[in-house]
Amino acid sequence: MEIYFRTLDFNISKYQFAVALPIILSLICFVIYWFVAQSSKIKALFYNTFDFDKASSKHIFFTKMVGFFAMGVLPAAVCLVYLPKFSLADYGLRIIPETTLFSTLWIIGLSVLLIPLVAFSAKKPKNLLNYPQVRAKVWNKKIFYLNLIGWAFYLFGYEFLFRGILLIPVMDVAGLWVAVAINVAIYSATHIPKGLDETIGAIPLGFVLCLLTLASGTIWIAFIVHVVMAWTNSLTALKHHPEIQYQKNAK
Repeated sequence: MEIYFRTLDFNISKYQFAVALPIILSLICFVIYWFVAQSSKIKALFYNTFDFDKASSKHIFFTKMVGFFAMGVLPAAVCLVYLPKFSLADYGLRIIPETTLFSTLWIIGLSVLLIPLVAFSAKKPKNLLNYPQVRAKVWNKKIFYLNLIGWAFYLFGYEFLFRGILLIPVMDVAGLWVAVAINVAIYSATHIPKGLDETIGAIPLGFVLCLLTLASGTIWIAFIVHVVMAWTNSLTALKHHPEIQYQKNAK
C-alpha cells in the first residue's frame, strides 16, 4: 500500500485571508456571546443582587448588549484593521438612494408575510418554554421597553456580523454562491441550541436575507425584518404566557 504525502503550503494570500478571517471571526464572536450569555456565574450575579423580576430583565438586557458588542463592535474593529480594503459602508452600513424603495418594499412585504406566521407560532406551548426570554412574572413599562431595545441592539450586531462581515468579503473573493452557502450554513448552525424548528427555518430565511442584502447593498432589510420577527415573537409570547403578565403601572 502506497502512502502519498502532500507538502503543505502554510503561506496565505491576501485573498485567502479575506475569506478566512470573517469565517473565524464569526465563530469566535458568536462563541464569546453564547458562553457569556449562558454563564451561570454571570446570571447568579444578577439574581443575587436584584429581586427575580428585575434580575431577569437586567440579565437578558445585559446578554443582548454583550451580543451587540461581541458580534457587532468587535468584528468591525478587527476587520477595519486587518481588511482595510473594506469600509463600514462596504459591509452594508449605509443608505443607498437608488435601492431605498427596493429595501422599503421588501421590508413591508416580508413583515406582512412573517408577522402572522410568527405570531401563530409564538402561541404554541413549545415556544412559550423559551419566550419571552425575560421571565419576569410581572412586566412593567421599563421591562417592556428594555426588552424591545435589547432585541434591537442584539440583532443589529447579529445581522452586521452575518450579513456584513461574513458575507461581503467572502463574496468578493469566492463568489456569490460560495459566500451564501457558507453564510447560511453558519447562520443555521447558530440556531441549533434553539431547537430543530428554528435551525431549519434559518436556512431559507438566511438564504433570502443574503440575496436581499447583496441586491440592496445594505443590511437594513435583514436587520429590520429580523427585529420585526423578534418583537412579534416576544410580545405574542408575553400576551399568551400563562405565568407572565404585563402591568403598565407596576413598579
